[in-house]
Amino acid sequence: MEPIRVPPEMFRFTSGDRAGLYVSMLHAFGEANERLVTALGIDDVRDRLRSIGWLDALEDGDLTSALDQLRSWNLLDVSQNHVQNYQSAGDYERRNLQYSLTRQGEAALAGVVHAMGVLVAAGALQTAVLDAISDRLGDLVAELDSGTGSDRRVFSTLTELEAHLEALRSNTRAFNGELQRLLRVDGTDLETFHEVKASTVAYLEEFLTNLDHRAHAIAGHLRRLEAHGVSLLHQRALLGADLPRLSGADPGPAWLERRRARWEGLRAWFLPVDDAPPRVDELRQVARRAVITLLQVLDRITESRRRASSAVADFRELARWFTVLPEQTDLHRLFSTVFGLSSSRHAHLTHADPELVGSSASWAESPPVEVSLLLRTAGRTERFSRTGRVRDVSAVRAVRARRAAAERAELEAAWDMLDTGGIVRLSSFGHLDHTVFERLLELLGRALAASPDRSGVRRSSTADGRIEMVLYPPTDRAAARLTTGHGRFDGPDYEIEIRAVGVRSVGRVSGGAR
Repeated sequence: MEPIRVPPEMFRFTSGDRAGLYVSMLHAFGEANERLVTALGIDDVRDRLRSIGWLDALEDGDLTSALDQLRSWNLLDVSQNHVQNYQSAGDYERRNLQYSLTRQGEAALAGVVHAMGVLVAAGALQTAVLDAISDRLGDLVAELDSGTGSDRRVFSTLTELEAHLEALRSNTRAFNGELQRLLRVDGTDLETFHEVKASTVAYLEEFLTNLDHRAHAIAGHLRRLEAHGVSLLHQRALLGADLPRLSGADPGPAWLERRRARWEGLRAWFLPVDDAPPRVDELRQVARRAVITLLQVLDRITESRRRASSAVADFRELARWFTVLPEQTDLHRLFSTVFGLSSSRHAHLTHADPELVGSSASWAESPPVEVSLLLRTAGRTERFSRTGRVRDVSAVRAVRARRAAAERAELEAAWDMLDTGGIVRLSSFGHLDHTVFERLLELLGRALAASPDRSGVRRSSTADGRIEMVLYPPTDRAAARLTTGHGRFDGPDYEIEIRAVGVRSVGRVSGGAR
């Protein structure tokens, strides 16, 4: 990637004593361009300055000098108005010259506006943006699959996709910067600080939910588009863009080069590049590390709230107690209570073999007496008794085994009842036991959440992978009604097939479920 080179005079108007006037004048020209007015005379410039809030008095000489200065920095261009009727020589001098922004002036104004927007913008990790990227990629896949889609539709969808990608990148950068600053700063108001960090943890955990599923869906769409050919996608988008040739040169190659660069940026976010993990994985790791760090900070704040005073305050209070106690005995008792230096608790212990210790032997010459860990730590002596009986859990284990076998048999019976033996309508099930209905609804929900293949078919399977449902797209708007002992279910009358994994479809059948 080539380094960015900025012309040295491009942002010179933002510094100096007259920086406010220069910025306001470029702002005035930008507001005029928003209304498709590309050239302004000196009187028009003064009127535009008032409309954007510049109320200081400005003589003609100062205004002309400022315009000439912006022109010397290649931010403004000047031309003569040959179609205007002039009443006098003075009128000609005032209204003949027309000023307009150059491309460098437009870029400088856009840079300042963008910089001020970044200062006040708040970043976000928006799952809606990921869903929008997935939807636009799915639309492009559908357009290329059909082969008869509109080139204008491809162009507009690709433009929306790039806008969503830019929103994801800019919001992620801004949010990560705010997040890292939050991790470094210690708030003075613990209550507000605790609420901010707790809400940030909840926000990050919500973003991480189903992030893998969303990233996997986007990666799948990208692979399908690359199978069609990214160059074909960009060529069709170029035809739909209908670019004009204002300068005589073909704008197509430069436009395609920008599309390829942005596509590579999209791939880097959701597909591995040169053995490097996708950036969405890095984002996931940053979010998880932030959650752990924030939870640790919250624990420290909670712990500090539990402790009403510090160690320094405790010692100061203890010193005050020592000064008010009158008796020496009370002072010793306080000292022993605070620091745990009470009388010896092992003085009553004797040696295991009393014959080894003579009555007249010195303590220095006597063998040591073992002091148990329990006495040292808890102040209680050990008492040895008979080992307790181990509980016989064989009966509990047998009951649990029978219960698990019964649940497994019930589950097998439910799957056997749902085995359609072919493709049937959802309405053919009619009345179902509520347990069987819950299994059917579980498979149906997983199938509707899965991405369809090129023919629109969706598939789902049970957690153990033994039973599979194939959900075909509806051919009409018929409705299905299923009843159970707990109520009624209404929904689209899908064509489905439920079978064991590995069993081939036998085609459409006329009967219902067994």
